Amino acid sequence: MSKIEKHEQICKEIHEMYIKKNADYGDSVGQLYSKLGDISMLTRISDKYNRLMNLMTKEGEQNYESIEDTIQDMANYCIIWLMEREMKDHKDEPKKQERSSTYPLMDILGRDK
Repeated sequence: MSKIEKHEQICKEIHEMYIKKNADYGDSVGQLYSKLGDISMLTRISDKYNRLMNLMTKEGEQNYESIEDTIQDMANYCIIWLMEREMKDHKDEPKKQERSSTYPLMDILGRDK
């Protein structure tokens, strides 16, 4: 399997995870984003990062979520974050804004390139 095919497979798996979790949780992430904005997504990703660090420093001591599951969750939160930001931009402004850099997180945090 090529890397391109593997990327497509992983994206499909992440999409399926999004559908299933959204069915369980509803749009709780989107609703919180509407109230708190970018910091709500950064917090969720930070929680997953901390979980990942914990899993990687304790060999064989995972209780529920594997390293792979945690990485997929992080990827999904990043995608959802982009979705929420773009949907907010479309709602707030009739014309879509282009991202100001290749590193949108730096833009969010207010740091220069």
